[in-house]
Amino acid sequence: MKAVHFGAGNIGRGFVGLILHKAGYEVVFADVNAELIDALASTPSYVVTEVGDGGTEWTVDNYRALNSATHEDDVVAEIASADIVTTAVGPNVLRFVAPLIAKAIEQRSADLAPLVVMACENAINATDLLRIEVEKTLPGAGAVFANTAVDRIVPGQDPDAGLNVTVESFFEWAIESTPFGDSTPVIPDAHFVEDLAPYIERKLFTVNTGHATAAYHGFAAGVASMSDAFSTPAIADEVRAVLAETKALLVAKHGFDPEVQQAYIDKNMVRFANPQLSDTVDRVGRQPLRKLSRNERFVGPAAELAERGIPSDALVRTMGVALKFDVPEDPQSVELQQLLATATPEEFVAQVTGLDESHPLYAAVVSVVRAHTS
Repeated sequence: MKAVHFGAGNIGRGFVGLILHKAGYEVVFADVNAELIDALASTPSYVVTEVGDGGTEWTVDNYRALNSATHEDDVVAEIASADIVTTAVGPNVLRFVAPLIAKAIEQRSADLAPLVVMACENAINATDLLRIEVEKTLPGAGAVFANTAVDRIVPGQDPDAGLNVTVESFFEWAIESTPFGDSTPVIPDAHFVEDLAPYIERKLFTVNTGHATAAYHGFAAGVASMSDAFSTPAIADEVRAVLAETKALLVAKHGFDPEVQQAYIDKNMVRFANPQLSDTVDRVGRQPLRKLSRNERFVGPAAELAERGIPSDALVRTMGVALKFDVPEDPQSVELQQLLATATPEEFVAQVTGLDESHPLYAAVVSVVRAHTS
């Protein structure tokens, strides 16, 4: 069995690549980072260290690595003969890998089973986005596209770690089962569910929303590390207030048991505060424009709460705090500050959040932007 995985970074090596390796796949990593690919190509194995309850150490081998910028044809050939292709590149990069997948599907032998394509991104229905991009090149692409929900904290790594990766012991990879019919892939550490939407939103609106909330409140408070942010009572209170609101949405929308969702929140608050997974607020808060966009971790749940007449004060308050995120090393942070300096609050809200004046959340978000810029 063979899997091609786009994205050889820490998540690719320490999460998706590891699970595929444990399932018995030969993993071919594809990435445009020449230094990283060269290191992987010249090294027979790397180590993934899990920290937390039940954590262990895994040695990953039986992989290869290709530069998808300079060896495009080789990557296409590998996909054409693979069983699975996965991604962990970021939602905005999917459009760049899609043409390679399309070419591979077109070249694929009719004797092979349909290629399985799964985008493992922190975005709702990311595989659907990838499919749209693939079909721009190859309409009606003959592959199996399955959405997934992924959850594992992979912090910033020690600069001297090389290819080795430290991750938390907890992880979840949920994959929608419907597209496969009776031919579900063999991935023992993943679980297949008929309705993925609740799993995607529970993860995005709990884990990602909570993590980003602590990062922005921590940055505003002058706290450097995520573990310090979560150990600061005022910041932890803000995170719990936000997650109480997203809990209200998840219970109302998907029928989650309130006690089960509260237990999920409590478990994640412990995960977040794990000092062995300490990360920086600068890294977790990066790409604020994406995180403040319409279907992302703040505006998405707040908009749906507003539509239901349920308060979203803590979410809106955190959006206002996120506007303070000013990290010159992050291009989106720089763009955010430029927009705040040049656009009216109404223009900013329309451009960044996608809300218009007819939406019940619009006025509240305009108000926090105006308060920040006045």
